[in-house]
Amino acid sequence: MHPILGTILQRLLLGLITLFFVSLIIFSAIEFLPGDFTQAVLGQAATEETVAAFRRELGLDQPAYLRYFNWVGSVMTGDLGTSFSGRASSGVDRSRAVVDLIAPRLWNTLFLAGMAGIVAVPLALFLGVTAALYRNTMYDRTVNAATLTTISFPEFFVAYLLILFFASLWPVFPSLANVNADTPFMERVYKCALPALTLTLVIVAHMMRMTRAAIINLLASPYIEMAKLKGVSRTRVILRHALPNAWAPIATVIAFNLAYLVVGVVVVEVVFVYPGIGQLMVDAVTTRDIPVVQACALIFAATYIILNLIADIIGIVTNPRLLHPR
Repeated sequence: MHPILGTILQRLLLGLITLFFVSLIIFSAIEFLPGDFTQAVLGQAATEETVAAFRRELGLDQPAYLRYFNWVGSVMTGDLGTSFSGRASSGVDRSRAVVDLIAPRLWNTLFLAGMAGIVAVPLALFLGVTAALYRNTMYDRTVNAATLTTISFPEFFVAYLLILFFASLWPVFPSLANVNADTPFMERVYKCALPALTLTLVIVAHMMRMTRAAIINLLASPYIEMAKLKGVSRTRVILRHALPNAWAPIATVIAFNLAYLVVGVVVVEVVFVYPGIGQLMVDAVTTRDIPVVQACALIFAATYIILNLIADIIGIVTNPRLLHPR
């Protein structure tokens, strides 16, 4: 078997094992959440017999290990369960499948993350490459200062500043990103401009500084010095020689930040009242909707694992020592 293929298969197996342990952590953490869904729905005046019957109807009376294996088995078949929302002790079941609840919210989050990523990744690469190209100049210092400033503020503070300037003082964009399935594409882009800009400002600094550091580190390599001695221009040295060999660390930090765009947008979604999966999870935790919380957390974990796996594969493929094994 080719070394690269073997390494990729090892990474895939490691990712599946990691996801298994993450599912254990998710289930255990939810077990320790304070409060009880049945008690919250029925109220404090409900009798113990009514609460017990409702718990039995929801399957919450089963042992924890049995509920865990039932959940994992259902997830492996593509069934994320049924939401507790809409369940009542009256016998009328108005609950919905978790997939039906998550699908539109996940699409909204992916759309917002895609908007931010399309702007942030090329911008970070451009700033990182040019900062390395003009190292220790006024341009380099300005870019570093600007990116460090944006990363020093929490997301909600950046969001409220953008709302203040671009939705209040100069009303260019709406302060609320209230979109739905029927919202036209361009209107969706317009309403998502401020939350996407918030995410862009937050993640550009990480990617830009990693790109700059990786390229500066490679510029001290012997083959780069040889290219300079041959009269190759500094721009060509960076773009043709340094940047291709810097993809491994750059891909890792890009994957980490893209995962953050999907997983860490909860604060931004809440500030802009954006109907994404992060806000859905917050609402589910508040109402103790266990199947929705489990599904959202598992999707977040799988996103991190998949994107980091892709970054590992890119690092392997772009590593000459693995491409040309002895």
